Amino acid sequence: MSSEFKLLAQYNTWMNARLYECAGQLSDKQRQEDRGAFFKSVFATLNHIMVGDLIWLRRFADHPIGHESLKDLDQFPHPTALTSIPFTNWEELTKARQKLDAMIEEFAGEITVLQAESSLAYSNTKGIPANKNFGNLVLHFFNHQTHHRGQITTLLSQFGLNTPDTDLLLLCEDA
Repeated sequence: MSSEFKLLAQYNTWMNARLYECAGQLSDKQRQEDRGAFFKSVFATLNHIMVGDLIWLRRFADHPIGHESLKDLDQFPHPTALTSIPFTNWEELTKARQKLDAMIEEFAGEITVLQAESSLAYSNTKGIPANKNFGNLVLHFFNHQTHHRGQITTLLSQFGLNTPDTDLLLLCEDA
């Protein structure tokens, strides 16, 4: 399972770089324009992905096995609501995304089979406790990003931009 997590982390980095490059063609006003999406704008949706990542990575950092790769999470904001906008500046958001994606790739490489099969106790953003399979939570973490990047692709298309291909298949090695 470790190789699958590594592939998903590489895909995450690759897709974020491509979408940020595409979104970088827009003005700040366009990126923040309410386009009727769940999180309204390209900018708010990108911030939501960051918020979700930070919340989950902090939960993962609390796993009893430990993660050296997540020791520097305190360099990032501590959002508590899924609608938080921790980065109000495009350049700061872009740099934070790149830094966090590198951390995620390192984290994915640390996950062992034993850990993936273990459980993680945590509380959700409403304070409700949960205890779930760690590997499945990591899969959810990556799926959450993919889901919202699909929304961003739609928003960028609405601006007439040629959005990049988003298929994981493009990173799969030939047999």
